[in-house]
Amino acid sequence: MSIRVTHTHGEDIAVTAANGTEILRYVYRPDPDPFESRKPYAHPVRTLSGRTVTGYRPNDHRWHKGLQMTASHLSGQNFWGGNCYVHGQGYLRLPERVGSMRHDGFPEFTVEDDRLAFTEELTWVENGGEEWAREVRGLTVHSVDVEAGAWALDWSIRLTNVRSEPLAFGSPTTAGREMAGYTGLQWRGPRDFTGGTVFAPATDAEAGKLMGTQGPWLAFTTEHDDVDGHSTLVFAHAPENLDETSAVHESHWFVRSEPFPTVAFSWAFFEEFELPPGESFAFRYRLVVADGAWDRDRVGTHLEGLPW
Repeated sequence: MSIRVTHTHGEDIAVTAANGTEILRYVYRPDPDPFESRKPYAHPVRTLSGRTVTGYRPNDHRWHKGLQMTASHLSGQNFWGGNCYVHGQGYLRLPERVGSMRHDGFPEFTVEDDRLAFTEELTWVENGGEEWAREVRGLTVHSVDVEAGAWALDWSIRLTNVRSEPLAFGSPTTAGREMAGYTGLQWRGPRDFTGGTVFAPATDAEAGKLMGTQGPWLAFTTEHDDVDGHSTLVFAHAPENLDETSAVHESHWFVRSEPFPTVAFSWAFFEEFELPPGESFAFRYRLVVADGAWDRDRVGTHLEGLPW
């Protein structure tokens, strides 16, 4: 299926499928509230039939915005947004610790009949204005398949430390809070994903047992409010992310179905890691957005048909 791309310069990029459904809006205009960590995000994200599968500024966490790149604990700064976890004191409102990600430009932007691919340059800026890291981000919309009722979004990051000292990446769990290792690329679902079904390959474990585990992919299905229908999201690692010889650090799933729906590709769930000055790390991820309640076999078969 072909797509149409609308770029409102300085604001956002919208992708619309041939059936008229806007399936993705990538917003790079800075949000007004610095406490929510100003940075680009994807919202709304929709299935081909028009079901919204991302949440934006929910009342429990106003800094949760669709699909976004985050870093909850980074050398004492919070590039996630909102309250900071401090061991022994819990979550505290510390606006002086909340950093931001500045959009610097799109050096590459390619639109084909059924594919959008762009590269974005960003700078990670700590709260006092010091530039800490340069990011090269890639987003690709592809494999828009009417018969399968699905499409795919690939999201890559290459981050370089521009400080004169190491950058230390961690999470609330590395700071002392058990099983709260959220950081990295994060999805927040809308309310009707609460209580949805989460599953992974080669295990019958549900969301609670999948928290902190590792694996090539994770799927999340739900039955929607308002309309008669289900949606399925599949979160998948590129093969090199889980290769101990090439990945910068082990990745683990951060996943909750209750009390709110969220998934993150956590790169520092249980242990901190450091990025030396001038060094870089890179990850690639894939999100498949599908209509219907897919099962394990259907997810596995579909992913096999989408080579990296």
